Amino acid sequence: MMGEYGHGWGMGWWWIVGLIILIAVIWIVVKAMNRQSTTSQESKKTAREILDERYAQGKIDKAEYEKRKKDLM
Repeated sequence: MMGEYGHGWGMGWWWIVGLIILIAVIWIVVKAMNRQSTTSQESKKTAREILDERYAQGKIDKAEYEKRKKDLM
């Protein structure tokens, strides 16, 4: 009788472990999908937007910016 109670109590904890594993797997999948959508959004920038950002960050000077902007038009 004691063996059955002990076995039942041990089985009661396994559903919690399974639930934790399931939540962790779902969390990992959601994070991976979110990372992919962020990457795809960044790659959809136009050439003009990228040029504007580079100029704003100081990576290119005004002469280079104007030259490349003219090339894009």
